Amino acid sequence: MGLTEKNEEEEEMNRRKEDDPEEAAAKESLSIEQIFASKEVPPWQKQVTIRALVVSFVLSILFTFIVMKLNLTTGIIPSLNVSAGLLGFFFIKTWTKLVQKSGMLKQPFTRQENTVIQTCVVASSGIAFSGGFGSYLFGMSEVVAKQSSEATSAKDIKNPALGWIIGFIFVVSFLGLFSVVPLRKIMIIDFKLTYPSGTATAHLINSFHTPQGAKLAKKQVRALGKFFSFSFLWGFFQWFFTAGDDCGFVSFPTFGLKAYENKFYFDFSATYVGVGMICPYLINISLLVGAILSWGIMWPLIDNKKGSWYSADLSPSSLHGLQGYKVFIAIAMILGDGLYNFLKVLSRTLLGLYKQLSKKDSGVVIPVAGNSSPQNTPSQSYDDQIRTQLFLKDQIPLWLAIAGYVTIAIISAATLPHIFHQLKWYYIVVIYIIAPPLAFCNAYGCGLTDWSLASTYGKLAIFTIGAWAGASQGGVLAGLAACGVMMNIVSTASDLMQDFKTGYMTLASPRSMFVSQIIGTAMGCVISPCVFWLFYKAFNGLGTPDSEYPAPFALVYRNMSILGVQGFSALPKHCLTLCYVFFIAAVVINGIRDAVGKKRASYIPLPMAMAIPFYLGSYFAIDMCVGSFILYVWGKLNKAKADAFGPAVASGLICGDGIWTLPSSILALAGVNPPICMKFLSRGTNVKVDGFLAS
Repeated sequence: MGLTEKNEEEEEMNRRKEDDPEEAAAKESLSIEQIFASKEVPPWQKQVTIRALVVSFVLSILFTFIVMKLNLTTGIIPSLNVSAGLLGFFFIKTWTKLVQKSGMLKQPFTRQENTVIQTCVVASSGIAFSGGFGSYLFGMSEVVAKQSSEATSAKDIKNPALGWIIGFIFVVSFLGLFSVVPLRKIMIIDFKLTYPSGTATAHLINSFHTPQGAKLAKKQVRALGKFFSFSFLWGFFQWFFTAGDDCGFVSFPTFGLKAYENKFYFDFSATYVGVGMICPYLINISLLVGAILSWGIMWPLIDNKKGSWYSADLSPSSLHGLQGYKVFIAIAMILGDGLYNFLKVLSRTLLGLYKQLSKKDSGVVIPVAGNSSPQNTPSQSYDDQIRTQLFLKDQIPLWLAIAGYVTIAIISAATLPHIFHQLKWYYIVVIYIIAPPLAFCNAYGCGLTDWSLASTYGKLAIFTIGAWAGASQGGVLAGLAACGVMMNIVSTASDLMQDFKTGYMTLASPRSMFVSQIIGTAMGCVISPCVFWLFYKAFNGLGTPDSEYPAPFALVYRNMSILGVQGFSALPKHCLTLCYVFFIAAVVINGIRDAVGKKRASYIPLPMAMAIPFYLGSYFAIDMCVGSFILYVWGKLNKAKADAFGPAVASGLICGDGIWTLPSSILALAGVNPPICMKFLSRGTNVKVDGFLAS
């Protein structure tokens, strides 16, 4: 059920008990589906309504801007399911109230319709991540290629253009939806996988549609609106002071100029304060530990080796110099962490499958689409009986899933070589043959751990296809394109299964979930490229290290592809040794975390999170730790309020600052520049500037 304010909850329960103690006790003992027993579940066609799709489209644009901004700055993207569910509830509730007053309301707002909106929005905005706009896709560009370690040929470069990007995203984004549809019954009903994010979203949506939950949701929306307005206006205010490079509050040397040079400062970003409030404390602390280790210790020490370990004449952005250590050591940690977690999740997946398939007491035939499944077994609760019955009612035919996958695979294999000449049709066929088992493993592992390894499977495609193609045949670009194909398949497969779990727990039909996922994906295939194109045209220097939007993972993915094709010849002195050390360290730290148990593991940093500031710096980690600190203090003062309103406040901060990028990019395209440059100088530099101006 939803979170409630402690005082209001106690007063309400006491009042009920005074009025009728027996009735109050009976209500408290009701299960979720018993509470909703009097409400009719609409057929799947009435769950996917025009108003739901209109609201989904509007929210998809909002959330795509947010995800794109996060993608192009740090690549850290928190779960936005709560925000999508909450805003969907608010918009439709407002809509139905206005229509009801005019006496024209034909269909009430249900939790099933709320689930459709949430599914559609998350599917659409998810394309901004899986589409690779901050990673593999932008890594193909000349801007990123110029920063990489090797001389690049025209075969390994493909600059962004709106037409081919939309075509590519459309061709690769739907396959994952068809790859795991026949297995939905195994995952949700037979194996009873938890899918923590899907389950949490379902509890949230269910709570919105109870009387107490609806009251709390209104207050949460009010809080979100206040902090949305504050964040938007704060972004607008900051814009006035950013007329040049290193100007404005984002360049405020909070801890002094020397610390600022080493990326230690608070940049007043409402977005990352909000992200810090959503992300677990351990993530934020891990980021800060990684920043201190790299920018506070390692990079200053390696910088002292300039002239010995690498040439002193190199530019700061050259990957043959200090920048190479930053990028490749981060890649080593990411790969070490990814490999460990891949093997861990895969082993858990295989062990879980073995246990499920070796059960002899149930005598269950594993169902796929079209086959029957056991219903209403004596061990099932009332909720599970109702949910299972409705989940199995609206079948998605097996022939549709197979025909859809094969048809799209054929179209894709025929189309992609025309977009990327380096990606041969037989590479694509091989990917599509091995993709369904990998999509199943990812969806199953996500159900156990809530961890999607889509980017890890993408990296496997980079190395295998890139090496297969070879340097002379444009292997770098082929590897990046193959990464996009694989990532989209396995990512959408796990997302769809999360949505099936949410639908199962809110009595939303699998058909409505599947249809809303397809519609949301189609929206995202147009919205995400258009939003990226707006960023690309509006902000000069997009993708360069010192710009407002450095797109750090674009360079990381490109250099992974170069390593897969050309090996380690381009690395600076001792860089490979350090890469080995940090790769092994990432594996060992993860092993220790799993060995010591959950409680002690909460005090050991996560290698993947530690690696991100190695390249970017610590400024965003400081922002996120400020968000954590705010939530921690708030929790100490009033835990019930912090639990109830923390996600809403964080969402408001993220959404307001995120949506400010729309007017700021329009102003940039129109040639409207900020009027003031607020810059911070040392005393000595200031004296020189004053002397120069006075002369």
